[in-house]
Amino acid sequence: MSDPSETDQAHGSDGEDRPDAVMSDDDVSVSPEAEEPELTRVERERDEMRALAQQIQADFENFRKQAIRRETAVIERASEGLVTSLLPVLDSFELAVAQLSHDTDPLVRKGVELVYAELVSVLEKAGLERIESNGRPFDPNEHEAVMQEAGDGDPVVVDTMRTGYRLKGRVVRPAMVKVAS
Repeated sequence: MSDPSETDQAHGSDGEDRPDAVMSDDDVSVSPEAEEPELTRVERERDEMRALAQQIQADFENFRKQAIRRETAVIERASEGLVTSLLPVLDSFELAVAQLSHDTDPLVRKGVELVYAELVSVLEKAGLERIESNGRPFDPNEHEAVMQEAGDGDPVVVDTMRTGYRLKGRVVRPAMVKVAS
């Protein structure tokens, strides 16, 4: 073991342990069997911490993607409101262009047509597309039947009273149509 004087320091003269006594490395011996469970415990804790860090990282990445989707949806809803509110203006321009006669001043006619074409171009860039209806089968998701006439077979759109539109693939206004069925 060690020097008897060290033993006297660790134990009182009466043989009792003194808590403030200094012990040497020789007094504490750790067996290899005791180290193994400690190593296993530390490795387990490390693995748990790594798994927790990976989970937090994945949660953060999911949160980031969800925030981007939410932000995009808000922007799309805002643009949808603006585009929808411009549809009556587009309708008015279509009527104005259709009502221009050949007697109309060519400069006025050209000006109205240019403004109409520019408005259509801007709305198309925002994702607006016209729903083509005439001669197509009636689709209640895209058409609103306001008139009906006799026909043979499946219902088919024969006339469009008001143009319908899709915005980024979603119907924002169904076409108002006359159906033959």
